[in-house]
Amino acid sequence: MPLLPKAILTVALSSSMLMFNPLSASEFNDAYKAYIAAVEAKNNADIEQYALQAYQLGTKKFASDSLDVAMLALNAGDASIQNVPSNHDNAAQASALKKQAFALYKVALANYKKEYGDEAIELIDPLMGLADSSSHKDARQYLNDALAIAEDSDNPMLLANTQQAYFDMLSTSRFYTRTVRNYMLDAYKTYQQLLPENSIKRVLAAYTVGSIEYAEKHYDKAEIALLYVIKQFEALDYNHPYELAAHAKLVQLYELQGHSDKSTQHCIAIGNMQPWRPEQEQTPLFRVNPNYPASYARKNKEGSIQVSFTVDEMGFVTEPAIINSKGGSAFEKASLEAVKKWRYAPKFIDGKAVAAKSSVQLDYTIRR
Repeated sequence: MPLLPKAILTVALSSSMLMFNPLSASEFNDAYKAYIAAVEAKNNADIEQYALQAYQLGTKKFASDSLDVAMLALNAGDASIQNVPSNHDNAAQASALKKQAFALYKVALANYKKEYGDEAIELIDPLMGLADSSSHKDARQYLNDALAIAEDSDNPMLLANTQQAYFDMLSTSRFYTRTVRNYMLDAYKTYQQLLPENSIKRVLAAYTVGSIEYAEKHYDKAEIALLYVIKQFEALDYNHPYELAAHAKLVQLYELQGHSDKSTQHCIAIGNMQPWRPEQEQTPLFRVNPNYPASYARKNKEGSIQVSFTVDEMGFVTEPAIINSKGGSAFEKASLEAVKKWRYAPKFIDGKAVAAKSSVQLDYTIRR
């Protein structure tokens, strides 16, 4: 059995940790203890330092092909990949962290294969790490390998977790297919069978499935999943972001179907769940774009319209009025017709929904 537990990290790594002096008797133990303490304390800065340090020192203490080195490599790989910056301004840093993580996961995978064989479930973690630190194109092979192992494991929860991870990695990429979509739906079916109703994993999976069904215009199925999400989060003594998101999604769903009466309770729920500052405007939940007047479009005519209105206690737009107009009366008419269909989260004062003024500017431009 391996000596060292795998932990999930949330920190970036420092290149200064890559070189060390010769190992002393206590250096590894001190580094690993510091790493464990940092994980328990959720101290990201220290986790960064000690995850990679423990791995580098561990390669001097244990055999290079040992399970202990594999576990340490997984820890350090997780620390790298989970802190890849998401913004494009740090592309070089992101690339370096991914390359570092990839190399660490390769070590872990090789050691696991030596110990457990080519089809062991222990290979799934490093395979998932390799997928996460690769391009979406290259990730598919690692994901397929992990999924094949999970399918042969006779462990439905392991399979469901692998299917969901597969979906999560490719759902926003150009490699998203109906097969990938079905992995998420299949995972959710397993969670429904094996997890309690209030399991956070099951609830969050329900939101994802509800979003898939909504995007595919399967509104009845989306409604069931999203109402379940709300029901489970209503039992909490705090507001969860996914509860707000489910309410908002249902507002859009009902409005698209012409069921404004059903969306009202969700508009009110969102307004009641968020803190309101005196100067804060209401939150838009559903908008339709105004129709560009055909006669103006033919003439390449552009303009802008400012509309004031009241958002009443149920989130409906009332009393829309033009306060500034540029371009022509047809723009004004189109703006008023569109704004009347919008829905908002109403403003709350002292725990009570109140009508409040708001305004918006609609710009009409023609892309050339």
